[in-house]
Amino acid sequence: MAKELRQPDAMPCHNQQLSATASPCPEPAEGGGLGQDQVGDPAKLPASNGAVTGPAGDSTEGPQPEDREPEDLFSCQLGPQLKLLPMNDQIRELQTIIRDKTASRGDFMFSADRLIRLVVEEGLNQLPYKECTVTTPTGYKYEGVRFEKGNCGVSIMRSGEAMEQGLRDCCRSIRIGKILIQSDEETQRAKVYYAKFPPDIYRRKVLLMYPILSTGNTVIEAVKVLIEHGVQPSVIIVLSLFSTPHGATSIIQEFPDITILTTEVHPVAPTHFGQKYFGTD
Repeated sequence: MAKELRQPDAMPCHNQQLSATASPCPEPAEGGGLGQDQVGDPAKLPASNGAVTGPAGDSTEGPQPEDREPEDLFSCQLGPQLKLLPMNDQIRELQTIIRDKTASRGDFMFSADRLIRLVVEEGLNQLPYKECTVTTPTGYKYEGVRFEKGNCGVSIMRSGEAMEQGLRDCCRSIRIGKILIQSDEETQRAKVYYAKFPPDIYRRKVLLMYPILSTGNTVIEAVKVLIEHGVQPSVIIVLSLFSTPHGATSIIQEFPDITILTTEVHPVAPTHFGQKYFGTD
């Protein structure tokens, strides 16, 4: 069913599964790694084909480095800092509704909230847990795990606020900070206008919420502010719904230790997200 939905079309979905046993990445071409033209033009990246015939005519099962999906190759070149939710029909449908210009605002918000919840759940799975033992109602001991304290969320206003409720639904007592970044009218550069964080944020792991990573400039400025408050990039997880190759590359090149979690990497991002979600479109 999933393969039938992912036939090649005008806007192929770029995704991969989260896997601890990913196959090794291909060696970069001579002269460097991921060029700007490669990042912005997925058509130049190889597509997958199944079996491959070697020089001697032998058939090798499974995708070879030159036959990877474009998103697999792109993720390999960025490294483990870029994580994508496993693609399935449910996620593809939610992405489709969010991108559909004819979708009603009610359907848009419902689908966005569902996709946000999936991203938040996986984001929490990236945080540390510790082993613990509890006693069941029947008196037995159960060896389980418990969420470690010392985490917080930070939403980049305004579109990032759409993800706050999803985080609170999963962690009802989590503290959430806010940061407002807008483009300067004269210089067109991202400028920080407001920032409010928990006073001990430098001791916490941070879930930085921003639904659409287009250029990456807003997130880069937000991370710089967090660093000024003592937060290390290695404890920051960026939660987003959609990202462009350029946006993900810009952030990871600026902060190699940061983690980005998203559902899709595609050259065309639904930049209308904030306006439609809050009804200002």
